[in-house]
Amino acid sequence: MPSEREPIHGVGLSDAQSSRQRRALLDLINRMRNTGVQQDIDIPMIAVIGSQSAGKSSLIESISGITLPRASGTCTRCPTGCRLSHSDKPWQCSVSLHFTTDERGEPLKQVRNVTFGDPIADKAEVEERIRRAQRAILNPHTNYLHILQGDVDTSVDSELTFSMNFVSLQITGRDIADLSFVDLPGLIASGGSPGDIGLVTNLVTSYVSRPSCIILLTVACETDFENQGAHNLAKVHDPEGKRTIGVLTKPNQIPAGEEDRWLRFLRNEFERLDNGWYSVKQPDSQALAAGISWSEARAKELEYFSGTTPWSTLDFSSQQYLGTSNLTERCSDVLSTLIARRLPELQNELEILLQATEENISKLPTAPSDGDPVGQVLNLLSDFYRGISKYVEGTPTADGLLQSIQPLQMRFRKAIRATAPDFRPYEKVPGANGDGTLREFVVPEFLAHEESPYTPPEFLAHEESPYTPPDDRSAIYVDDVMKRAREAMTRELPNIYPFVVTEHYIRNAVLQWQEPAYTLLKEVLSILLKKVKEVVRTHFEQYPYLQQIVTATVGDYITSSSKATTDRIAWFLNAEKRARTLNSHYYCSYRDKFFAHYKGCRPNYGHATLYDNTSQPPEGSNHVDDILSNFSALVSQHTRSDLAKVLPSDRTRTLCDHGEGPRILPGRASVQLIRWCRWLSYCVVAYKRFADNIPIAIDEELILSLDKAQRLESLSRQRLGIHSADGERLCAEYLQEPSNISQRRAELKKKKDRLVMAKKELMELCL
Repeated sequence: MPSEREPIHGVGLSDAQSSRQRRALLDLINRMRNTGVQQDIDIPMIAVIGSQSAGKSSLIESISGITLPRASGTCTRCPTGCRLSHSDKPWQCSVSLHFTTDERGEPLKQVRNVTFGDPIADKAEVEERIRRAQRAILNPHTNYLHILQGDVDTSVDSELTFSMNFVSLQITGRDIADLSFVDLPGLIASGGSPGDIGLVTNLVTSYVSRPSCIILLTVACETDFENQGAHNLAKVHDPEGKRTIGVLTKPNQIPAGEEDRWLRFLRNEFERLDNGWYSVKQPDSQALAAGISWSEARAKELEYFSGTTPWSTLDFSSQQYLGTSNLTERCSDVLSTLIARRLPELQNELEILLQATEENISKLPTAPSDGDPVGQVLNLLSDFYRGISKYVEGTPTADGLLQSIQPLQMRFRKAIRATAPDFRPYEKVPGANGDGTLREFVVPEFLAHEESPYTPPEFLAHEESPYTPPDDRSAIYVDDVMKRAREAMTRELPNIYPFVVTEHYIRNAVLQWQEPAYTLLKEVLSILLKKVKEVVRTHFEQYPYLQQIVTATVGDYITSSSKATTDRIAWFLNAEKRARTLNSHYYCSYRDKFFAHYKGCRPNYGHATLYDNTSQPPEGSNHVDDILSNFSALVSQHTRSDLAKVLPSDRTRTLCDHGEGPRILPGRASVQLIRWCRWLSYCVVAYKRFADNIPIAIDEELILSLDKAQRLESLSRQRLGIHSADGERLCAEYLQEPSNISQRRAELKKKKDRLVMAKKELMELCL
């Protein structure tokens, strides 16, 4: 039955049928593609897919009105993008090369568009230009101008068999529809290398997997439908058929008796698609060889469907799915509708991506400016050393330098305090407790909060952290002191003991200070090196070469300062070997308190000590309370140590053994206690002094040395050779960024440019 419509003299949508809004939408998408933004967002498009020899190239020719290169085997070895646009101007075709990957197939940071020759006004020249453009795509190492202008030896194999880069055709004219699509290489069923099969499949998948890609699926009627891989691929990515348009090609080659099967597709009764199935009839090889024109081919197509059974017997609604013109109109309709629906989404996606890209750029270090590398390096060094100066002065953070050192200083102070002599104010006589054991150490009450678990002297209660001698191995008893004193006597008067005894015990204590002092220095040095290197790494992370030299310079400087600090500690240790202090007030105060404490600890002729009696008074006894209440009338505060001050001088046990065992003789306990308490009071004054001096020395000589008279900054400038004859060249080398940072910045900036350009194009349409 003849068609009721008049023959169409244009492609699909002629100028009379094309609306201005539709053309504007398609032009917008074309301009957005020119920005390369399709790398970042899903832009609506039509992708033409099919298996080899499915008539895909012929379909493209019928839609575009041009002739594609033809050769044996696979014709399409790279994608071909067609941008058709109606215009009142004469027909014209512009060819360009669109590069999205480099020579190795790796994605480019920025899409590259290369104009491939001047615009073509003669349709007969298009085929050869496209052939050369495809060869340029497949030979990326050859200058494209040589391929464009020179002689092309087609007998030589190309560098690549297939490519992701594509040839772009922009065709305008009076009889041109408003439509854009990409012709993809045909899927290889057999006969190709595994590498080529996989490459083509991946290439096609990269297009059809996008949610905004309309799949124009070509199926040849001469081949079993189930064996055509393009349909299977489309089914995977569009299982419900919502964005696939089916095209049945080569209807004249349907085996006899199978017409009804293919008519079921056309009626959308089998493999249903939302946009339906179409059928087109293209010229055969004989007609092409005879040079049939495009208009003649369209007329022959119309004649075939209107006069050939079973197509001519279809009802009117089904006949709307026959012919290239109906297919083109439907493709343009679907694409423009999709674009219109996607516009608000595209605008929102662009805004989100642009904001995220700007945030990622802001997270990167500032790029080095062009010119004056010496000045830039000097500024970097000045900023760094100003930062170091603030850092060593202290930062209010939990993981700061000084906060990390403070626990080490406290451990050092405890270690020095632990060297205090363990004096027992009684004789080392077994059985002194009445049960055959040595009398235990009675801790001075005024250290109550300094040493645990015993009660320390209360006058140091709020000065120190608790310390307890672990056992009796270091205990020094009265008889030990008296023995050492007698051994040291030469020509002294009675009861006058040489000062060398005091020096002996002081030197023994000082010798124990050496290890904690140098351990503190070693630990602080380790933390300082680690922390400062972190600051260097953070400050110069952008410039690895500069970071390396500054790190080495700072490390050497700190190591040198640690040697000076070691010498300073040795000086303090040597100075402490001599007993001396000008702090007479604290020395005398501690001496009197120790003396009162130890008097209270001493047993009097084998009886309980004063502290024992006051700690556990007999039942009903209130003598101590009476005494203390009387003291309260004289002083506002009192302790058990105050009671000891009013005790009379006692007698000491001496080792006077005449075979009858030790005897208690009237002695000079007070004299020995005073001597011992002088020593103990000096130890307290000295260890407090030493426990302050060593951390201060380390702080001044090691830590704060980083901020002294800009010596380190001057040394860095010298090491870097900034002011040398090669200073400018060296500084330029120091400012070289790691390739990953510079590449990342360039990639983000190009992405931002793409997004900004695409947003601008979108905004112009809205306006």
